[in-house]
Amino acid sequence: MNSIPLSAQLAVLVTLLALSGFFSMAETSMMAANRYRLRSAANLGSRGARLALELLGKTDKLLGIILLCNNLVNAAAATLVSVITIQLFGSEEWVLGVSTLVVTFLILVFSEITPKVVGANHANRLACIVSYPLSALLKGLYFVVWFVNLFVAGLLRLLRLRSNNPDAHSLSTEELRTMVLESGAFIPPKHRSILLNLFELEDITVEDVMTPRNQIEAVDISDPINVIQGHLATCYHTRLPVFDGEMNAVIGLLHVRRILAQTLDRSLESADIRDMLTKPYFIPASTPIYSQLHFFQENRERLGLVVDEYGELLGLVTLEDIIEELIGKFTTSAPDSSEKLSWDKNNSVIADGSQHLRALNRKLGLDLPVDGPKTLNGLVLEHLQDIPESGVSVKIAGVPIEVVQAEDRRIKTVRIFRPAAPR
Repeated sequence: MNSIPLSAQLAVLVTLLALSGFFSMAETSMMAANRYRLRSAANLGSRGARLALELLGKTDKLLGIILLCNNLVNAAAATLVSVITIQLFGSEEWVLGVSTLVVTFLILVFSEITPKVVGANHANRLACIVSYPLSALLKGLYFVVWFVNLFVAGLLRLLRLRSNNPDAHSLSTEELRTMVLESGAFIPPKHRSILLNLFELEDITVEDVMTPRNQIEAVDISDPINVIQGHLATCYHTRLPVFDGEMNAVIGLLHVRRILAQTLDRSLESADIRDMLTKPYFIPASTPIYSQLHFFQENRERLGLVVDEYGELLGLVTLEDIIEELIGKFTTSAPDSSEKLSWDKNNSVIADGSQHLRALNRKLGLDLPVDGPKTLNGLVLEHLQDIPESGVSVKIAGVPIEVVQAEDRRIKTVRIFRPAAPR
């Protein structure tokens, strides 16, 4: 070493520190890289991203080549610093101690911390770049890495640990949901809302989106024919359930356009209505809407009647109800009081007791519980365990609610007050 000029030794030391910094940066960037972005870049033709994915697919060999080279370079740098220090200051013990501190400082600052911070902050871009030299090094030193990994694999087996876990980078539904929520400007707000609704399909049943029984527009076949004609002429829907005297006695579904077309030729009779009825399609209340969407498709149906475990009619659900749960209300829907909900100047709003809690939460930005009763009336009744009088107030999930009108054993209207913002 004494024959080598000091300037050359310093140049070699700088080179070694730079190489150590490269391997530290490569290790951090490869481990911190987003595999899904790399896979997307690889599908678009990026060779660097494809190489990075290949290396990440064999993590033991990737870490083996990085750490092998990094440790060799660090050891060489430490030895060279000791040689340079001895040449300049002698071989006393304090000199060797100082050289150890100096090389530790140089490696920490220039070869470890700084490169790793850079690698972490620019992981995806750097991973595509460093994959080229790492792939070349792995090919050249494959036997050495393989030999070292024999001992690593043996130690892992001794500890009963798996070297490769295929599920390590799989995402759960909640993790995917978090990714969508944090997508920021990458996904438009409307698209993000649809994706978030998709994640909830398995947790939402037809009971959550159905039209309640008391709001169903239906025809009573036992009414006088002039009453039925007036009903058909002013209805908002093209298909109506038909019952005989009592809502649970549904005898079929009526296509309004077909029956109105017949009235152009002759007068309408109750028998004509019965002849045009189609068989009703019944749906258990606990059916997930994701499954019901498939059932509608398989059975070529667009409307079903929701029943409980005793066969009692609870409500009605249509294909449009399910689609609206995903993408929002259609402008062609029948008048809906939830569309008019908005906070007034006093930070309150008057709502019907039959309002669906999910619609209220979405429209007013609330967090009322939806895992129990489905309507505002049911939520308040469950909370109070009694049918309240007008003027009674409760606070549910931090939302103040005042009963404005209660009649016929149910809450007809309430006033909801906007909850105070958390401090």
